Parts: sequence; C-alpha cells; structure tokens
Amino acid sequence: MVDSELESFKTNIDLRVYAASQGYELSRKESWSGSSVMRHPVGGDKVIIKRGVDGHYVYFSVRDDRDNGSIIDFVQHRQRLSLGTVRKELRPWMGQPPVPVPTFPSLPRTEKNRMKVETAYARMKDAVTGHPYLERERALPGALLTLDRFAGRVRMDDRGNAVFPHFDAEGLSGYEIKNVGFTGFASGGSKALWLSHEFPDDNRLVFCESAIDALSHAVLFPDNRVRYSSIGGKPNPLQPELVTAAIARMPADSEIVSAMDADADGRRLTDVVREAFELAVRQDLRFTVEEPLGFKDWNDQLRERPNPLLPYRPEVPSVA
Repeated sequence: MVDSELESFKTNIDLRVYAASQGYELSRKESWSGSSVMRHPVGGDKVIIKRGVDGHYVYFSVRDDRDNGSIIDFVQHRQRLSLGTVRKELRPWMGQPPVPVPTFPSLPRTEKNRMKVETAYARMKDAVTGHPYLERERALPGALLTLDRFAGRVRMDDRGNAVFPHFDAEGLSGYEIKNVGFTGFASGGSKALWLSHEFPDDNRLVFCESAIDALSHAVLFPDNRVRYSSIGGKPNPLQPELVTAAIARMPADSEIVSAMDADADGRRLTDVVREAFELAVRQDLRFTVEEPLGFKDWNDQLRERPNPLLPYRPEVPSVA
C-alpha cells in the first residue's frame, strides 16, 4: 500500500529548497535545465537533484553510490533519523518553509537513464589543466581548455578518456568518449549537440563534425566571439531541431558557419545545417561554408602544422 504522506513529501517538497535550508548552495556553473548541482560549504558534499517521471524529486551523491533517492533518503543519510522522526521533520514543509530559502524554477521530469548519465558525468574531472590524449595525439594545447569558452565542456573519466557532453533542450543527454583507437557514447544516453559556452557579444557560430574538430578550428582561427558546436557524425532525427535552436539563439547580424569534413559525409552534414538555418527564419543572419584546405578535417590540418602550439591563422576558403 502506498503511504500517501511519504508520497506527498517526495512530490510536493522541492528537494533543492530543503537542501538550501540545510546550507547547500546551488552551483550555477554545473547546473542546467532539468538538473541542479548543489554543494555544502562544510565538507564539500555534492549532490545532483532532478525530478523523476513519477514527479518525485530525487538526488544522487557524486561521492557515494549508496547515497541517493528521495527527500526521505536525503534526510536519513544526513541526519540519521528514524522514519517517524523524518515525518516530523518534513511535515512543516507541506505548509510554509520554517526558514527563509531561495526560490528555484520548476524542474522538468527526467527519465532514470538521464539521471544515470548525469551522475556518471558529474564524477568525471574537468580537463582544465589539459588532457594527455588531446595534447599528445590531437595537438590540442592544454591552455585551450582553460578558456571560459570551453570551461567544463571537456572532461576526463577514470580511464583517461576524453569526454564531450551533449546537450538537448532538457540539459545533458549523453556524452561522447574518445581515446586512441576508441570512440564510444554514454550507456543510456542520447546524442544531441556538443556546445561551447555562449556569450552575449558572440557574432559567429561554427558547426563541426566532431568536438575535436571544433576545438581544432578554435586553435587554427582564434576568435573570442565565436561559439562552437558539433553534431558528432551522422545526425539522428532530433538533432536538426537542436541545430535550428542553436542558430536562433545567436545575436543579431551573426554568421553561421558549417565547417564539416572535406568529404561526401561532411557535405551531407552541411546540407543538414543549411536546412536548419533556413528553418530558423532569421533574415539578419548569414550562412557560409568552410572546408579544410588539403586535409580531410580540421584536426588533420592542425596536426600537420610545423609547431601546433605557435599562433596560426591561415586563410580559410569558402565553399559555395
């Protein structure tokens, strides 16, 4: 039999608000639509809070696989209370919170697979000091990942793989995994778009086939007003809509660039971006195409430089 009071606690008490009353603070840098990351300043406890398809607010501890569940579990793990005492603790929250707390926008309901993906991703390290595979094999300078544009957009898992998060309208949907001779994707995740950070004065959006190609393009043609995105190879049916949405977010009078591989597959991806551009119906934007000159992709071009760490900005031919 379902305990109606416990169900009400799980559904009607915003776990983020309760956590805030216990001293937890929202990490805006690590949070996105559909997911809130909160840390406690004492001890560094870090939890991810989402909302399940059943309407329950749920959390996952980044540090302890056993520390997860509903607000009931959150209270029991931290205060070591019996279920009866937990009821007494949470009953006031069915009315007005007993202490002043911040307000949060509503969390959309999230499937369990996405929660699993996000928890695994949150445990990975930001590659802020560089990444051995990206530097040694792909000639991408470690300093690139320290830029605000790419902060948190490349991580490293416990096997040393480079990890590139994909985002859809609800937030993190999955992540690509790259290493020498290996390409994979998050178990239970879905491919969307890898995205750099977006800033209000940006005036270019460059789409590439892979995140590594996008990072390579950023090294080859440095410009602090450029956003980057990658599709991750052959697109699925949901990705064109995400491309259109990314285009629609651009400031007025911006340039949209399709910078795919110089082969048949790359040109098919350019057609996808071109159609998405037309669906955005933005008369103030312009669409251009770039291809690497004499190379299959931008990373090939980067690696063939005499010294990849030297400043370099050649002319890039436009393709009609």
